[in-house]
Amino acid sequence: MELDELNRRLIAAARANPPSDKVPLAFEKRIMAGLRSQPVPDAWDLWTAVLWRAVAPCLGLTLLLSTWAWLYPANRDINLDSVDSEVENHLLAAFHNPEENW
Repeated sequence: MELDELNRRLIAAARANPPSDKVPLAFEKRIMAGLRSQPVPDAWDLWTAVLWRAVAPCLGLTLLLSTWAWLYPANRDINLDSVDSEVENHLLAAFHNPEENW
């Protein structure tokens, strides 16, 4: 059956059975009661669901990075004294020239 023929038959059936002008008794009260009975979404429940879904990817990433750090250790021949002095120089660089304004 073609769509035009189906459309014509459905429209003819709808015109043969006009809708009633009567509204069922307490129709609006039943609708409002149904709307009130639906639970209101709680923001904490939504956050909990999102965070629990994020657990698996975070654990996977943690395991991946831990394995990578264990299998490919960084260069262990670092002189810690030079690293300490470099960090100190960078952190205190602003205080070495107090007359210089930024």
